[in-house]
Amino acid sequence: MDIQSEAALTEVVADSASTNGHHLDSLHYPQGSTSMVQSTDNKDTFSWSNLILAYKTLGVVFGGLVTSPLYVYPSMTLNSPTEEDYLGIYSIMFWTLTLIGVVKYASIALKADDQGEGGTFALYSLLCRNMNIGILSSTHSYLNSSSSRSVLHEGTKGKSRLGKVFERSIVARRLLLFIAMLGTCMLIGDGILTPAISVLSAMDGLRAPFPSVSKLVLFILFLLQKFGTSRVSFLFSPIMGAWTLSTPLVGIYSIIHHYPSIFKALSPHYIICFFWRNGKEGWLMLGGTILCITGSEALFADLGHFNRSSIQIAFLCTIYPSLVLTYAGETAYLIKNPNDHKDAFYKSIPKIVYWPIFIIATSAATVASQSLISATFSVIKQSVVLGYFPRVKVVHTSSNKEGEVYSPEVNYILMVFCVGVILIFGDGQDIGNAFGVVVSLVMLITTILLTLVMIIIWRTPPWQVAMYFFIFFTMEGIYVSAVLTKIPEGGWIPFAISFILAFIMFGWYYGRQRKIEYELTHRIDMERLGVLLSDPSVRRVPGLCFFYTNIQNGLTPILGHYVKNMRSLHKVTIFTTLRYILVPKVAPQERIVVKQLSLKGVYACVIQYGYADSLNLEGDDFVSQVTDSLRVHIENCSSCLDSDPSQIQEEISELREAKLAGVIHIRGKARFHIGKNSSLFDRSMLAFYEVLHNNCRSALPALGVPLPQRLEVGMFYEA
Repeated sequence: MDIQSEAALTEVVADSASTNGHHLDSLHYPQGSTSMVQSTDNKDTFSWSNLILAYKTLGVVFGGLVTSPLYVYPSMTLNSPTEEDYLGIYSIMFWTLTLIGVVKYASIALKADDQGEGGTFALYSLLCRNMNIGILSSTHSYLNSSSSRSVLHEGTKGKSRLGKVFERSIVARRLLLFIAMLGTCMLIGDGILTPAISVLSAMDGLRAPFPSVSKLVLFILFLLQKFGTSRVSFLFSPIMGAWTLSTPLVGIYSIIHHYPSIFKALSPHYIICFFWRNGKEGWLMLGGTILCITGSEALFADLGHFNRSSIQIAFLCTIYPSLVLTYAGETAYLIKNPNDHKDAFYKSIPKIVYWPIFIIATSAATVASQSLISATFSVIKQSVVLGYFPRVKVVHTSSNKEGEVYSPEVNYILMVFCVGVILIFGDGQDIGNAFGVVVSLVMLITTILLTLVMIIIWRTPPWQVAMYFFIFFTMEGIYVSAVLTKIPEGGWIPFAISFILAFIMFGWYYGRQRKIEYELTHRIDMERLGVLLSDPSVRRVPGLCFFYTNIQNGLTPILGHYVKNMRSLHKVTIFTTLRYILVPKVAPQERIVVKQLSLKGVYACVIQYGYADSLNLEGDDFVSQVTDSLRVHIENCSSCLDSDPSQIQEEISELREAKLAGVIHIRGKARFHIGKNSSLFDRSMLAFYEVLHNNCRSALPALGVPLPQRLEVGMFYEA
């Protein structure tokens, strides 16, 4: 199911989310409508379907996390490690997995979904919708109905003091946007680095005789993405399931055979002793231990592909115990063989099962990057729909799970970047350093945003917020401080990637905001349109015109430009706004909202849909749906207002004749005219926005409008 209409219409939709008025009471809802939205709550209950979904998550969500034993110890610089060193390292990894994996992500972060979507940008949009800030502020008042308020402000009363600070301070709002953008860019960078390091780890033994095998595997991996999360999980889950079950068995064997008392390292005492003995060297080794929790952000970001219960079941019942036992076994082996840390996992495998485990390990590492690839699709979709990223094609790959998305452009760009990273940094050491930077920074940003959610939305008691923030900010801050020392040794890679992505996001956002400001300042109201049409030289020509406008409480300035220059307007003109609503689904009978305006033959139409909706509007079908809604609206108005029946029939007849005379869809295409008085910053940023705008997907094709019926009206906006 293609939802290019969701992503490619972002300029029409997201711009309208910023510029629309909120006086929809007079718009017509078809008879039988009951509620504005259909809520799809993410409060899942235990069921067999959740168990099946939990199994599917193994092949998608947890690949990067559960295969981390392949490269955690090899990424550390260990010089003559002792038994106490290994016990301390295992203790660090155990408490990192427990606190960050179990407590932070599985228990807290998964509850901070934005109507079923997870990830950094989902937290940002959740905060924006609960405060009058950001590009989402205008939808906030619109959704202030009883049905949506229960979703947006559940358990809250009024606004928090911190929320009011963000509403008043532009610096605070921009800082919040910067943090969200940085987290999103870092997560996308993770989606580039994870496939690279995973495939390199998997192909380590094959790259000598077959040097191009890594690139070939990456090509195959990315080509499989078009089949969707469900089909990919069907293929990958048996592999990851076999890995998840076999590695702890190897771990148990190593524990019994090499060091049965390994679990004494669960005492935090060993962590203190480790840092006391190793000092700065121990702190630097955190750059390697952080990789034991790599992929944890995907646990949250992939939420839209599955649901909360399935992810929690899979993580708590299989992934977490598997990792604890696998790392315990690996550490137990290293205590008896301290110099084998570069390939401890493979050397710890009993000879009798070596080749089966090797095949499983190679297959698992190959598909491990699926978690971050899927997460990248999700965050790009969120960014596009909310208007912070240029329009790309987004496709729903499941008819019953709306969060399953795929973007062809993003997929192939990721593939090119991944191959490029391997070609430039083929030995994997620099990629590992970059990987640690990404993992730690994304986790730290999530902690900051979750803290704001606790304070502003959940109204968590202050002592609990303080305890959460102190524990996780301190822990992840120490990790960040350690991995930042790796910047000269490959750690600069994610910053370079993030800088490019952030520049694209900011350029798009800045250009759209300037365009919105101009349209709000120069919008055409009905009185002004009446004056334009009263000019004797302006004629009403036969036909039905859909004139797309970003502004609901008023009309786009391109309309005035069109009427003045064409000296005409169609006899039946429908000013159409496509409006994205930050709720899962809009009730089908409320999808098309129409209104008869004060001028003859002039109507307003709002096409409303949620992030889990597909418009399902194709060409003539779209026209028929709108005209049928208008006919019902005209008939209802006649019964309510006791209008002249002959006048009503005349309007319906004019509507029918206009449709038969021909349909045209007019879309404005505005460009900035950058004058001599514009600042250097404006000239550069708006020029960059124009490049992005000219090369991203167009809006109208998403509705299936036939080419002969499309008309673009260009206009220059003064910068």
